[in-house]
Amino acid sequence: MKKSILTLLITVITSLINLSNNAQENLTYQKPPKEILDLVDVELAPRTFFDSKNKVMLLAYRDAYKSIEELSIKEMRLGGLRIDPKTFIGSRTRYYNNIKVNFIEGKPKVVEVIGLPNQPKLANFSWSPDEKKVAFTNTTNNGVEVWVLDIESFEVKKITDANVNANLGDVINWFKDSKSLLIKLKSSNSKPLIDGENEIPAGPTISVNNGKKAQNRTYQDLLKNKTDEHNFEQLALSDLYKVNLDGEIELWLANDMFRNVSFSPDGEYVMVKTIARPFSYIVPYYRFASKTTIYNKDGSLVKVIADDPLVEDMPKGFMSTVS
Repeated sequence: MKKSILTLLITVITSLINLSNNAQENLTYQKPPKEILDLVDVELAPRTFFDSKNKVMLLAYRDAYKSIEELSIKEMRLGGLRIDPKTFIGSRTRYYNNIKVNFIEGKPKVVEVIGLPNQPKLANFSWSPDEKKVAFTNTTNNGVEVWVLDIESFEVKKITDANVNANLGDVINWFKDSKSLLIKLKSSNSKPLIDGENEIPAGPTISVNNGKKAQNRTYQDLLKNKTDEHNFEQLALSDLYKVNLDGEIELWLANDMFRNVSFSPDGEYVMVKTIARPFSYIVPYYRFASKTTIYNKDGSLVKVIADDPLVEDMPKGFMSTVS
């Protein structure tokens, strides 16, 4: 009787040990059977980018879902933006993993693009003024690069290292001659980011109303303290460089929070909008103080045309504006 009980006890203990070992196995994410996967993982129709004459169409393909890696990246929410601080691009950017050229005029022909980077994550497509090339960004594990596609040869070429600052958008702007681009690169004067989770505050965050009544929307991902202000500024700062198609770079404007950049129709002038302090804890970055300046194409100052203050009070409604 005692021998039977001992045998039963040993059997139970062995089974529990086996269950414990199985429970601690390092399992990876599993996929359903192919029949079910085929119903869900359907190839999406490509996004299209036409030239102005509707003769050439760029086809951009993407996955239906983001990868686990993309969903797991560190994200900083500052001033209404959601940023990947490692790569300096929006953490919610929709990437494309393949592009083709479709010639519409005459007999339609779709051509594969040659020389795309490994595991491409493409965004920010921009036609050149002569519409013979398309520039775009590619996000790597370490940062953002700019590549250029030649429509006639179907080949792509990298023209910058992975040091582009795409946090505020408007990354690529072509010069009129279609031989050079104005590109935002990471500022050479930016300071290290502060780890807000482990930073001990020196004092409280104080907000004063002064009894003023005003209508305002409620926004997400706003600045909350001085640490957020510092990190936002460092992630927004960039240098504007003139980059030619051979990758040669020339500093155009240095160290500012460049928001919008646009060329005049004749290509002789550039309008640049920059963000300025003070920042705000109740509205996003596009309502911070800003300055709008006109430069000639060589980067020489022409005129400051607007110096707008911080806008925290604005009536509700899509037609409201600053007086």
